[in-house]
Amino acid sequence: MKKTLLAGVFISVVAVSASEAINGAGATFPYPLYSKWAYLYQKETGIRVNYQPIGSGGGVRQIRNRTVDFGASDAPLKPEEAEKFKLAQFPTVIGGVVISYNLPVKDLKLSSKAICGIFLGKITRWNDPLIKKDNPRIKLPDRKIAVIRRSDGSGTTWIFTNYLSKACPEWKKKVGYGKAVNWPTGIGAKGNEGVANYIKRVKGSIGYVEFAFALENKLKTALVENREGKFVKPSVKSFQAAAAGAVWDPAKNFYEVLTWQKGKEAYPIAGATFILIAKDYPISKNKKVIRFFDWAYKKGDKIAIELHYVPLPKEVKEKVRSYWKAHGWF
Repeated sequence: MKKTLLAGVFISVVAVSASEAINGAGATFPYPLYSKWAYLYQKETGIRVNYQPIGSGGGVRQIRNRTVDFGASDAPLKPEEAEKFKLAQFPTVIGGVVISYNLPVKDLKLSSKAICGIFLGKITRWNDPLIKKDNPRIKLPDRKIAVIRRSDGSGTTWIFTNYLSKACPEWKKKVGYGKAVNWPTGIGAKGNEGVANYIKRVKGSIGYVEFAFALENKLKTALVENREGKFVKPSVKSFQAAAAGAVWDPAKNFYEVLTWQKGKEAYPIAGATFILIAKDYPISKNKKVIRFFDWAYKKGDKIAIELHYVPLPKEVKEKVRSYWKAHGWF
């Protein structure tokens, strides 16, 4: 009898948990943060948030197909795209895509021309004159460069190639930008984690990953030339500088691109990450999702900073809350 009772209690608890679960999928860029938020949210409320880091392309696809409660993408949907698929969109945090490398040197400086040349497959060795020019005190090896890039549809790729399209006319003409592009060179890896693992293992490699993944894997990160010609280290401060001029217009579903921004301290490959919600879902379903992200806005900033993301300014959060209210979700 005791066993049956225990089993009965256990089954009922599982049923409640399943009905209360929130399911999301998408960008790997914010995965370290969303997983930590989800863990703490469940501890506090008992509501589980299942988040699958399948890439921004997968996240957009799943919310368009209405197979998840929310999608996540680092590539913001333009207002007309969001309208077409009946989606609402809002930002959560700001971060940066960094250039990581596996060489026995520190504080490598990379100009826009050098990064463009490497990813176009035109610069193939580490002691190329264009790289040496900006690193006169570093002994660069005569080693082949192994380019690592994403193989999946990725918001991190969108941010990186958007930056390259602005910083490098040749890249814009030959390749362009998007969640997936026709890469001129490189080895493909799945997710930020896959790229980070490759860079860690392959000597002489270079690739682009979200900052938290570079730190977690103890990867070296380059100083990148910005729009003002300054070499900037990736940091919370330089990501904030990149976001300083952002407008965050609710009428445009908060569509905002933070690459190649003006400012001496602005990191040139910054970006926000976004949540997508179906407008035609029941209000009760969307309210559950919104409660989680409102909790994150209220209690998640410290965790975001610890993981090297930039929380949204207070006034932007209030704009988002007004946007939620307008849809009846808050």
